Amino acid sequence: MVNSNKSNHEAKARVARMKANQAVHQDKLKRRKRDNLIAFIAIGAALAIAIVLALTVFSPKDATTGNAAPAAPGAPSESATASKSAAPGTNSPSVPKADTAKGKTFTGTLSLNGQPLGVELDGTKAPQAAAVFKSLADTGFMTGKTCHRLADAPNFGVLQCGSLKGDGAGDPSYQWGPVENTPANGMYPAGTIAVARSSSVNSNGTQFFITFKDTTLGQQDGGYTILGKVTSGLDVVSAIAKDGIKDGATDGAPKTPVTIDSFQLK
Repeated sequence: MVNSNKSNHEAKARVARMKANQAVHQDKLKRRKRDNLIAFIAIGAALAIAIVLALTVFSPKDATTGNAAPAAPGAPSESATASKSAAPGTNSPSVPKADTAKGKTFTGTLSLNGQPLGVELDGTKAPQAAAVFKSLADTGFMTGKTCHRLADAPNFGVLQCGSLKGDGAGDPSYQWGPVENTPANGMYPAGTIAVARSSSVNSNGTQFFITFKDTTLGQQDGGYTILGKVTSGLDVVSAIAKDGIKDGATDGAPKTPVTIDSFQLK
């Protein structure tokens, strides 16, 4: 009788242990599913932020409404190719002719907050853009202008500069085209200097952006003209980005105000 009671007790203990193990296993499964769901949501949110930035960051604000105009992403190739020429009379009268920079390479210095960046502009692949920015440098237009916008997200990092009044609005009396030298794969490597514009391929102006990390952009409507590259001092831009964006945003005014001290080319 004692042995029978002992056997029953041991059997009940085994059943209890089995139930406890099953409960622990079920709890682990629930936690794993919950953790996977949280990770999936986080990845989706990061991807959504990157897509939104890629569609908006390079558009100068519309000068008449003050609102950001739709961005103009587009199509391009790793070996960049020039777009079709703009129709006669499209560019503003004060915009220099592409022939003034055609086939030339301009080198010089862009100084941000007293820190120099070595730069090079490519008049072979982007003659119209190079002509414009050589002219802006020679006339001292960039001196005192600000870098009003910083964007930092996965596969996306840019500093945008050169708006007329420092508010991101484009100058309606100074617009030009065409889009030139755009990458077909939408990749703008770290150190790229490119031209900001709104939705029209003839809406380039005085604004440009520098990528401080490899950046992927949508390329519908022709993409963004690659004007040239930073040859030294890209760490200056990276340091500005490391200081962050106002209010902890992923796209907005740099927490550290950025002023262009000078822009010199030869």
